[in-house]
Amino acid sequence: MEERKKRVLGVIPARFASTRFEGKPLAKVGDTEMVICVCKRVEESGLFDKVIVATDSRKIFDLVNKNNYTAVMTNENHNCGTERVDEALNIAEKMFGEFDIVVNIQGDEPLIKKEQLQEVINPFYNDSNVQITTLCKMIEDAKTLINPNVVKVVFNYNHYALYFSRSVIPYDRNETLEYGIAKGCYFKHIGLYAYKKNVLREIVKLYASRLEKMESLEQLRWLEEGYKIKVELTDFESIGVDTPEDLE
Repeated sequence: MEERKKRVLGVIPARFASTRFEGKPLAKVGDTEMVICVCKRVEESGLFDKVIVATDSRKIFDLVNKNNYTAVMTNENHNCGTERVDEALNIAEKMFGEFDIVVNIQGDEPLIKKEQLQEVINPFYNDSNVQITTLCKMIEDAKTLINPNVVKVVFNYNHYALYFSRSVIPYDRNETLEYGIAKGCYFKHIGLYAYKKNVLREIVKLYASRLEKMESLEQLRWLEEGYKIKVELTDFESIGVDTPEDLE
């Protein structure tokens, strides 16, 4: 019997509140609100059975639906974006039926590319044991490498994550950073995630872990609990918007 095609849900979390940029999803990129730019790119990729925006703002909800995309209202008190994605999954399945794979798409990356979305979804079709996927890109300069706001990742020969850190990893005790960069030893984590549905429902029940609290990186909670994160290499840069100045 032919295997049923996996149904893929794309979720775009879009909170109104933000310490550095309140109302960011409504900020204009050119003539279009950022959240609408992201919706358009994700929908046009043709990779999803359904795409929804998960928001805690009535303004964002109304804007998305007015532009003929789908938004759902979620709890404003979630501790992290993954919890919002899980709630959105539960709502979506009541409205549109069951899904197999859930992709967490950052709502502040209006230039996200179809290729990146494809790269994070593909492993689920190639290996039934894949639990979580994400992306990385080779680091090509020392300024990026030493920036603590740029998360680095190391992975094994099968491209499963060993660790994520804001520090320089791996540390080369014998050579300079420039040597390691030239040899392609360092990788920047790109925060696009996809989850097998049952895995998403499990990881949102986990408590914040010791390493997560130290690094302020939620994915370390999953690693400490024994979940495996497949890391796919991409050639495409991640261009997020964190402050109003990033739009200039």
